[in-house]
Amino acid sequence: MYQDFARRTTPETGPARLAALREAMAREALDGFLVPRADAHQGETVAPRDERLAWLTGFTGSAGIAAATADRAVVFVDGRYRLQVAAEVDGAAFEVGHIPKEKLSDWLAGALSAGARVGFDPWLHTTGQIEALEKALGEQGIALVRTTNLVDRIWTDQPPPPAAPARVHPERFAGRSSADKRAELGRALADKGLAAAVLTLPDSIAWLLNIRGADIPRTPVMLAFAILRADGGVSLFCDPAKIGEAVRAHLGADVEVEPPDALGSALDALAGRVALDRDAAPVWIADRLAATEAVERVWMRDPCILPKATKTEAELAGARAAHLRDGAAMAEFLAWLDRTAPDGGLTEIDVVRRLEAARRGTGLLQDIAFDTICGAGSDGAIVHYRVSEATDRPVRPGELLLVDSGGQYADGTTDITRTLAVGTADAAAIRPFTLVLKGMIAMSRLRWPEGLAGRDLDAIARVALWRAGLDYDHGTGHGVGSFLGVHEGPQGLSRRSTEPLRPGMIVSNEPGYYREGAFGIRIENLLAVTPPETPEGGDRPMLGFETLTLVPIDTRLVDPALLDADERAWLDDYHARVRAALEPLVEAGTRDWLARACAPLVG
Repeated sequence: MYQDFARRTTPETGPARLAALREAMAREALDGFLVPRADAHQGETVAPRDERLAWLTGFTGSAGIAAATADRAVVFVDGRYRLQVAAEVDGAAFEVGHIPKEKLSDWLAGALSAGARVGFDPWLHTTGQIEALEKALGEQGIALVRTTNLVDRIWTDQPPPPAAPARVHPERFAGRSSADKRAELGRALADKGLAAAVLTLPDSIAWLLNIRGADIPRTPVMLAFAILRADGGVSLFCDPAKIGEAVRAHLGADVEVEPPDALGSALDALAGRVALDRDAAPVWIADRLAATEAVERVWMRDPCILPKATKTEAELAGARAAHLRDGAAMAEFLAWLDRTAPDGGLTEIDVVRRLEAARRGTGLLQDIAFDTICGAGSDGAIVHYRVSEATDRPVRPGELLLVDSGGQYADGTTDITRTLAVGTADAAAIRPFTLVLKGMIAMSRLRWPEGLAGRDLDAIARVALWRAGLDYDHGTGHGVGSFLGVHEGPQGLSRRSTEPLRPGMIVSNEPGYYREGAFGIRIENLLAVTPPETPEGGDRPMLGFETLTLVPIDTRLVDPALLDADERAWLDDYHARVRAALEPLVEAGTRDWLARACAPLVG
């Protein structure tokens, strides 16, 4: 249930595995091969069986792609993983490309000549990805070739497919029955003249059917495909052994369960206009539909995406309840940390284990939401740092400690980051910490007109940092599911987020600053978008945010002189709310700590 600290990969294994891949490429007369992080469902988190990128290269981040040719190889990552990829990958075997400044297509064009053939597994790439790559490479005379997965051929001890049983997600937490969801989405398909939609995202299927699973670490979904028909019926393609009697009864007669290998024939049997998500569905499924004469393939966003992101009142109530319990667990943990860390003797793993123990005592906890990021000192500058037995280091007095963690509760998913002073605050960190806090407060207090998206708001959290010549290389926030993925689209707070924010959506608010070799700073709360209201004296309704997270922010790292009156008032009000909410739920010693941690700002 909880994380282990074994080192999953080492850079040393990369060269031999790369050599084996090149031998497989030669046997298939391929000049190149693509190895993405994604699985057949385009998941950010993948089952151990699908960790092909990590197995080949050593890179364990949640986003990336590798390409290999006969004499060159590359791993492309985004800004979050700049330090991590350097530590995990053999730099002599693999070059590193940085997205979005560099493009895979440009690298391939430079590494190959006209007439080259680059293989890819059509289950692991979407049509949108491949069409864009084909367009760029076609001008260079380089062809993309569908093939079976070459990594699977050489990975001799590849883990088996996940086989965890599905379970019912109660309607009291979901807020709507599966039958109601299926009927509404079916009617929407019919209104568009569509006969069916093919669903490939496990979280969409989990949401639609009110089921959860355990096929993916930290994400409670079952790996499956589904076909939703205009009459509200569903064909679910998964291992039938995962569907027990209780789940079978819950699904009812309008949901038929078939084995995964029946998907192809079911696609062949479709007729009429069939919807498929260009940005989510594997090329294999798109090809199969295109080859079915009776089908007109229609590109359309997965119909579950938006209603899943717009939480019901029951889901919002569950999120509030989950954050209250999680806040109490965090307070117990932070009180212990404040008592213990300044004396020395703790390591990053000790901290993670104690936090997991605090969460374990809360109600409805099913799992942690992701492997805890616990970075002391310079490790905090690695945005997605995962401590292992090999990297574990002491938590030293005078350093910063960045802890990013969350819980998967039956009624909601939490995600919180706090950056903490270990004993006496690091004077060099106080100014950037306060600038990050100013950005977090600005986003929390924001009001905006309906129709704006995350890309329109992202800069709000960066203004104070920009004025000081500072910034961070990740989005300000991501969407969050309801006992589903801790990262959920389509909503977000980043330059890439084009989906208008709607009431009921949940997003993270997590600006940061990272000084390589010294420390990392990130402060994260989760926010729910509130219905539009017209401010007093205004003439237009505005959306806003409700802060869900209830955990003190370390004011020892705050320079009050850098906050204006409204920012100070927000911080004091937030801490008063945290203290009032958590005091009845924590032990006496933690109540004393809360009183100090939530005291009004002075100075």
